[in-house]
This record gives sequence, C-alpha cells and structure tokens, in this order.
Amino acid sequence: MRILLSNDDGVSAIGLSVLASSLTALANITVIAPERDRSAVSNSLTLDLPLRIVKHDNGFFAVNGTPADAVHLALTGY
Repeated sequence: MRILLSNDDGVSAIGLSVLASSLTALANITVIAPERDRSAVSNSLTLDLPLRIVKHDNGFFAVNGTPADAVHLALTGY
C-alpha cells in the first residue's frame, strides 16, 4: 500500500513527521508539502512562477508552492 501525506503547515511541521513515522510500518509513505506554512491557501495553485521540489534529508519533499501544488506534482509524477 502507498500513502501520500501533505499538509498546509509546511514540510517541517512536527505533526507531519509524527504521522509519517507512525504509518511507515503499514505502507510506503511519500511526504510532499509546501516548503513553509501556507495555511489559508490550501486550494490555490501557483501559476506565476516555476515550481521547485527539494528532497530533504529525511526523504520528505518540499515544494515552493501551495499544498494543492504539492499534491498535484506528486500525483502527476513530479
């Protein structure tokens, strides 16, 4: 089983790490989230600049866009 995790609090949010670590025994976990807190813009898409993805040392992916950008990139094969 594969699980995709994202949030609007940013890739460094402690809750995201706790959730990912608690699910690793159950499935293959992929974490992709905005590089910083993007609360209140969760449903927005970034249309005015190129999106960049950075892989962190913990295996999480950070996107310089919104949560919707992150999920879209993950689902379409970033």
